[in-house]
Amino acid sequence: MSGAEDPRTDAELLAAHVAGDPDAFGEVVRRHRDRLWAVALRTTGDREEAADAVQDALVSALRAAHRFRGESAVTTWLHRIVVNACLDRARRRAARPTRPLEEGAGAEGDAPRGAAALAVTGDGAPAVEARLDVARALALLPQAQRAALVLVDMYDVPVAEAAQVLGVAVGTVKSRCSRGRTALAALLRGGEPGPGGNP
Repeated sequence: MSGAEDPRTDAELLAAHVAGDPDAFGEVVRRHRDRLWAVALRTTGDREEAADAVQDALVSALRAAHRFRGESAVTTWLHRIVVNACLDRARRRAARPTRPLEEGAGAEGDAPRGAAALAVTGDGAPAVEARLDVARALALLPQAQRAALVLVDMYDVPVAEAAQVLGVAVGTVKSRCSRGRTALAALLRGGEPGPGGNP
């Protein structure tokens, strides 16, 4: 359907893919790839790891599409697969230090909606520096806290939906966010993460 928006919903496209439509899954990817990439980048803190995680996740989603039951939105299902791919890659590289996010990382125009909750807002260079400081501090948090904060605080994903994405209880997401915010605040003040260091 080149040149026109496909009118089908994400769920309809996924069903069409399972039924043999060769273009349906590509349309789902086209709709959501920028946000999936941004979530992966902010969860891993590393461009190469994020790219590999998204690729792993999309291959997994392609193969597992027939198991999608419609119990959550397709976007929630995709985010869960991407976050799991990020966490799997993080576990495999646990011995290596985490690199901070690079300036300008992510898709053009892809400013997280909730970034103001984490960074000082302002004009020009101070705002850029503040966002880079937040990105560096975020990269130092335990992976589980980082994933929760990225979803809830940076992308305004409701806590209940974030719990679905992460495959944990709502209370666990709230706890990880609370500990993560405390640790992030300490890091931004130049201190140590403190008691928020545990997932």
